[in-house]
Amino acid sequence: MERVLHGIRVLDFGRFIAGPFGSMLLADMGAEVIRIERPGGEEDRYIGVLSDTGESMGFMNMSRNKKGISLDVLSSKGREILRELVKKSDVLMGNFPYGVPEKMGIDYASLKKINPGIVVSIASGFGQEGPYAERPGFDMIAQAMSGAMTLTGFPGNPPTKAAVNYCDYATAMFAALGVMFALFHRERTGEGQMVDVSLFHTGVTFMMSPINEFMTKAILRPPYGNAGYWSVSDTFQTRDGWIIIAPISNNIWNRLLRVIGREDLKDDPRFKMDQDRTDHWNLLQPIIADWMKVRSSQAALELLDKGRVPAGPVMKYSEVPDNPHVKECNLIIPVEYPGAGPIPLIATPVRLSKTPGSIRNRAPLLGEHNEEIYTGFLGYKPEEIEEWKREGII
Repeated sequence: MERVLHGIRVLDFGRFIAGPFGSMLLADMGAEVIRIERPGGEEDRYIGVLSDTGESMGFMNMSRNKKGISLDVLSSKGREILRELVKKSDVLMGNFPYGVPEKMGIDYASLKKINPGIVVSIASGFGQEGPYAERPGFDMIAQAMSGAMTLTGFPGNPPTKAAVNYCDYATAMFAALGVMFALFHRERTGEGQMVDVSLFHTGVTFMMSPINEFMTKAILRPPYGNAGYWSVSDTFQTRDGWIIIAPISNNIWNRLLRVIGREDLKDDPRFKMDQDRTDHWNLLQPIIADWMKVRSSQAALELLDKGRVPAGPVMKYSEVPDNPHVKECNLIIPVEYPGAGPIPLIATPVRLSKTPGSIRNRAPLLGEHNEEIYTGFLGYKPEEIEEWKREGII
């Protein structure tokens, strides 16, 4: 089956998450993604060592379906080889501190001279413009500077970051989306363009509601723990665990009242709308907590599910692989990797009905596809490849 991005070639300079997760999505959908590493390998290949050869779990997940070559792009010969790759490629993606693409010769201004149709996607801490552009940045910096850490956690506790690097992952998704926009533009015009995404802009984007509320109503909210700001939701302890519920909207709230046997609260003016219930959550929370604490999680969830109230158990991530929904939907796929055995990879998160993505190949060993790309694709001679190895170019 021909996948939706079949025929699109991507040169991948991504490292860690904000770069390679975006190119992973394109690879899952059929793009030919060539991961380019310096001789000896990039450091994200070896962080969180798992296999006998030293590759990490993060690398194995985000480099699946990709080909891998090694190349010193700072050497004159390496730049010459890279130019040949650029001529025959559609996209170059990477995440770099400000100014590094220019030093490497892979900035859009340089590459469009070689291939006017090339799409260049660069993810960075703060973007290519503005007073912070030259600052280095990571996910937690974006969480902090976007204001998110002041809303996360419980009242009275220090500012808290999310455990998951959501700015990294979302920036990578925005990069992949931007690449698709740019390819659509190129299809109509023949022109490539630059895609500029940043961790900070992503963080601010996800804070749009609190920022809008402050700018229009001067409301500055404290952290609410697991409760909601504009609609009620919260975690509750049962006899044997924790449950989170989200009775958002009047209809669902009324369903919850039926489940817990408190329909007398339905017409109480203090609890009429979502915001009213949020404002009086200190009165409602103990009522629901009393109902929860005398039941097991399973019993409570069965009643909530039967009543069509959105709810779920608070699970340890060690419990996720055995979850029946995860198993039935094949959300975790084991893939063999040399020196590590079957590695559990998370399935493609986007499901297309006609041209679905898939995990077809494991992550590449360092330089595994050097011969295929340099000899088979670019047409260099085997003796040239051997010379480059001796000189440390690949």
